[in-house]
Amino acid sequence: MIEMNIPGQGIFQIEYLVCDVNGTLAIDGVLLPGISTVIKKIQDRLKVFLITANSHAKQSIIDFELGIEAKIIQKGNESQQKKDFISQLGPEKVIAIGQGANDSEMLKEAAIGICVFSEEGTSIDAIMSSDVVVKDGLTALKLVQNPMRLVATLRR
Repeated sequence: MIEMNIPGQGIFQIEYLVCDVNGTLAIDGVLLPGISTVIKKIQDRLKVFLITANSHAKQSIIDFELGIEAKIIQKGNESQQKKDFISQLGPEKVIAIGQGANDSEMLKEAAIGICVFSEEGTSIDAIMSSDVVVKDGLTALKLVQNPMRLVATLRR
């Protein structure tokens, strides 16, 4: 668990990290450099979930590399499926990371939503639905790994 006291927002007790995959942690179905190492460190403190539409049909390779079995969502109503997954975990316990239009509801629902810029592009809906926007997936994971960075960014 990660506990953060964010001035002006209160105490956050985070138990879960939920990440979109393609565009967020991977490009064209291939993990970005450094992602695997940081996720494995985060797993010491949080339960990590991957949620994806498996656009590039390479999720099994990513799952093997990370040692995590992703939740594959069905085509159609993807944004709602991702939001529902966050709701089932308890939104107040979740940090979510994403960049696509189908991530926007998930980012809004989570206690903290982090949007990333991506080579695949970044949806305006995802940007507007998030609490923090960073340059890429690795930077987002490093915020989670070093939560005082989130405190500094989100304090009011």
